[in-house]
Amino acid sequence: MRLVEPLHVPDRAEHHYRYDPAKSDAYLATTLCWLGDPSAEPYSRGVLARLESATDGPPRPRRAVAARLDLALALLAADQPDEAGHLTLAAMTSGLLVPSHYWRAAEVVSGLEARRAPEAAELREAYRELCGGSVVQNRS
Repeated sequence: MRLVEPLHVPDRAEHHYRYDPAKSDAYLATTLCWLGDPSAEPYSRGVLARLESATDGPPRPRRAVAARLDLALALLAADQPDEAGHLTLAAMTSGLLVPSHYWRAAEVVSGLEARRAPEAAELREAYRELCGGSVVQNRS
């Protein structure tokens, strides 16, 4: 953090080659979720709240959709499959999820199926529709 603290927040944060603190926070949330770190859930909730709010610049709906999937993974690790399923379904049906994030949704769907969660079948069907009938395999 010491290295990036002196950097200013860019005028156009969506530019891929400029430092963006909000994106950095989102990446940290993703990393914590993948690691199964217990701090992933509260950190992911904070990132999602900031992305949906207008207090730190304009809302970022596409980033918020990805943040919902991070939070869903954290909730699976915290044995909260109901909320994980709800967030994943919201992300998949939002119309904002980009193909490069489909595998993240697949990880949550697979995790819910492994737990035999009641909503797993509905989520698998939503995932098939999202992928246009072809199913993308998750990374694990």
